[in-house]
Amino acid sequence: MLFLVAALMLLGVVLGTVAHTSFAFTAVAATVIAAWLGIFALRERHARRRTPSH
Repeated sequence: MLFLVAALMLLGVVLGTVAHTSFAFTAVAATVIAAWLGIFALRERHARRRTPSH
């Protein structure tokens, strides 16, 4: 829960920063974050498939 609160606070700071940056920088940052989340999701899915269910 604490992680969620910290993430929401960081989101507020980042959205405030995004309003003052160029669109190109925002698009690159969004692409990097989306790739990072995609890789994380694939790794989690792969880890859960390898773990035997009991």
